[in-house]
Amino acid sequence: MAACGLATPPPDTAQLPFAAFGTMDNDVAAANQSSWAFAAPARTRNDPVDAARACAAIDYLAGELSSNPRWLQVSPLTKQQMLQARVDVRRVLGIDPRVRSQIVVNALMGFAAAWQAGDQPAALQALIAPGFALPPPQMLQVMSDLPYVASANIASMDAAREMLPGGDVARR
Repeated sequence: MAACGLATPPPDTAQLPFAAFGTMDNDVAAANQSSWAFAAPARTRNDPVDAARACAAIDYLAGELSSNPRWLQVSPLTKQQMLQARVDVRRVLGIDPRVRSQIVVNALMGFAAAWQAGDQPAALQALIAPGFALPPPQMLQVMSDLPYVASANIASMDAAREMLPGGDVARR
């Protein structure tokens, strides 16, 4: 009984609406979005919509991979890497690491949707959230020229590979 009290609670996990990343499976789509975007900074340069979605995907997956039993086959190392990627991506964006994932994901996805719809004032307003230290115009600059984040690149590539049927499960 005493050992049950020592269990680590699952990481904070955001909830997403159906098809938030454009496909029916948010988890796999988030892994694909983030692994594509974080593989090379040039892929999101001058494209803050894809950058925001990729950052939201990292934040979401950091919790989802560790809390959803669907992903038991994903390596514990990959799950830890994803949690570190969340911290590193938040650092780049000026977001406090203690902010709830739901706030971060909602803000970034709200920004992406508004920016894509051409509503720049609403997009920048979405970036005003508790724990967001950078003013919205500065955060837009960061997302328009997202730097290389090694932990996000590695974690998202490993997650995408391991989430696919028959993916790499050798690193358990």
